[in-house]
Amino acid sequence: MPPALAYRWRHGALQPLEFVQQLPPDQLLAVDRQKQLLMRNTERFVRGLPANHALLTGARGTGKSSMVKAMLTAYAGEGLRLVEVPPHDLVDLPEIVAPLRDHRERYVLYVDDFSVAASDPALTALKTALDGGVEEAPENVLIYATSNRRHLMPESRRDNQEYHWVDDELHPGESTEEKIALSERFGLWLSFLPFNQDQYLDLVRLHLGNLGHAAWDEETEKAALRWALNRASRSGRVARQFARDWAGAGPQAATA
Repeated sequence: MPPALAYRWRHGALQPLEFVQQLPPDQLLAVDRQKQLLMRNTERFVRGLPANHALLTGARGTGKSSMVKAMLTAYAGEGLRLVEVPPHDLVDLPEIVAPLRDHRERYVLYVDDFSVAASDPALTALKTALDGGVEEAPENVLIYATSNRRHLMPESRRDNQEYHWVDDELHPGESTEEKIALSERFGLWLSFLPFNQDQYLDLVRLHLGNLGHAAWDEETEKAALRWALNRASRSGRVARQFARDWAGAGPQAATA
């Protein structure tokens, strides 16, 4: 396997990525607690200490995927490597992990936007990887997964109907228990909340500054807020999109 900072599992093989996104952790705003916890876990991992698989859940555009990428930027010099694995390819986990086992580098399997049906074979593969099967899991591999769903699988109306009372306590049904049990297999669980207005504007200023457009005035702020209102979202993704439009077209011509 050719040496690289990051790989993508595709067509049954690990493909080295030539151009890897560099994202310093200090570019992640309004998620300090989540960042601190994931960095602590990752630092332990690269030092060869016990560390946990991590699940990052919450609103879209709040920095879940960016935070995983930032871990690579922060710890690549200490031997961390990233392997991007599409959710539907989790059935290939034994083949993905096999060539990594004997390397001195530490590998995070990055599963972005994970959500599968209860009958998906990828679900069984993930459970086995998290809990361990007959074969001992490699010590130099962790899974970091992101999902917009708290329990990784779609919630249905039938799940709510399965709740029942036992001695004045409300208990979930079998379907819900299975979904909760899957997410609980991750030792580190980080939740990301939607950004408020001030946090969104901080992100806009950050992205504008990265694009060499440091000027900030009332007109820029109003345009940024209109942009978010039109998209019904104050996510980091929306902030970056506005910044690119504003810096690219100029204050007089930017659309909102």
